[in-house]
Amino acid sequence: MGLGGFGMGEMVFIFLIVLLLFGAKRLPEIGSSLGKGIREFKSSVREIEHELKVPADRQIHHSSPPPEPASTSATAEEDGEPRSLSDSVPTSDV
Repeated sequence: MGLGGFGMGEMVFIFLIVLLLFGAKRLPEIGSSLGKGIREFKSSVREIEHELKVPADRQIHHSSPPPEPASTSATAEEDGEPRSLSDSVPTSDV
């Protein structure tokens, strides 16, 4: 047997160690999350391979438009009332 291969005896031994560490109740949960992680990884690899195979000029970019800059004060169109200088200048009661 090669250095990187696992035989049936080694697989049973690893399963018994995992069973002792995590318990029988957690094994299905661990297997399910491990399977989901492997599926997501394979999907990501396929997506990256597809992006590398498709020429850059043929790719369709589905990006959203850039966000508009945020305004710290309301404008006349936003609140429906005209703005005056006294609205934007804080007053102090001294």
